[in-house]
Amino acid sequence: MKIKIKISNYTISEEKTFIIAEGCDNHFGSLDNAIKMTESAKLSGADCIKFQHHLPDEEMLKDSPSSSNFSEPLYDFLKKNALKLSDHKKLKEHCEKIGIIYLCTPFSLKAAQELFSIGCTEFKIGSGEMTDIPTLLEIAKFAKSLIISTGMSTFEEIDRTYFALKKTNVNFCLLNCISEYPTLYEDLNLKVIPKMISRYQDIFIGHSDHTSDIYSSIVAVAFGARIIEKHVTLDKSLKGPDDDVSIDFSELKKMIQQIRDIEKALGDKKKVHTNEKEIRKWAFRSIVSVKNIESNQIITKDMIWSKRPGTGIPSFEMEKIIGKKTNKKISKNSLLRWEDIT
Repeated sequence: MKIKIKISNYTISEEKTFIIAEGCDNHFGSLDNAIKMTESAKLSGADCIKFQHHLPDEEMLKDSPSSSNFSEPLYDFLKKNALKLSDHKKLKEHCEKIGIIYLCTPFSLKAAQELFSIGCTEFKIGSGEMTDIPTLLEIAKFAKSLIISTGMSTFEEIDRTYFALKKTNVNFCLLNCISEYPTLYEDLNLKVIPKMISRYQDIFIGHSDHTSDIYSSIVAVAFGARIIEKHVTLDKSLKGPDDDVSIDFSELKKMIQQIRDIEKALGDKKKVHTNEKEIRKWAFRSIVSVKNIESNQIITKDMIWSKRPGTGIPSFEMEKIIGKKTNKKISKNSLLRWEDIT
């Protein structure tokens, strides 16, 4: 049985996919933009809007190399565009007001401690911090739940983090992830999701998607992901570190609608459904005479075959009919009835 994990008032389960709209730094430091993102995420049907709390001097050296997808040094970008703790507090309060879950990624222990000081007890951990076990163990001392991405890592590295956190009291789940911006399809390897489900059977597995489309997230749900994280932006023309992997809110709405449809389709019962019963009557095959058959005549194989509708003797009974004797005349192209033979 999987350990229950709560994110605010939401309990992650097998029945419904928890959908996170990742606002990342697509607000460009504007609280107004961030608030618009929370409202757009709510209208799109997302369960959660997530932001990031950056304290650049706590998380990186000033001369750390930047990702190849963005020309400006990340340190400089974050110095100019990171939200302040007071902004996160206002965002959290606004999310509570409009009825969407606020979540945040701390990129350092101090950032997590600051978020905890404004009432955050659940955190999303980025792939870059997944192997930082000293920091994770410190966060686990005050966090109730963690959602952890696993990009850029091997199963052995994920195992190490999994077993380290299993020794703590924190509840956590793992997200399959490829940390390419955007992700090449040949690198996606979505079948890793069922492997993770099998390998870590007591926790929920999700998918953090860095493609520029929506359908890979939908397929991830079909493979068993019960959390989807997708980058979002108010305007796809804005240039930032995450623009290549961000969808707009109309695309997010479409993705969520399709995920909800897929969830309905994931049953495992094979049965005749109510809406199939009428179709069975005409679509299945019955035994039909293909020539005139006289009364008191032995039925041979060349006299009968299968045709629609399926309201007569089922065609799989054909061997039982061959060799029987008719007790009435049967015209060509007639459904055979059990009462017509002896």
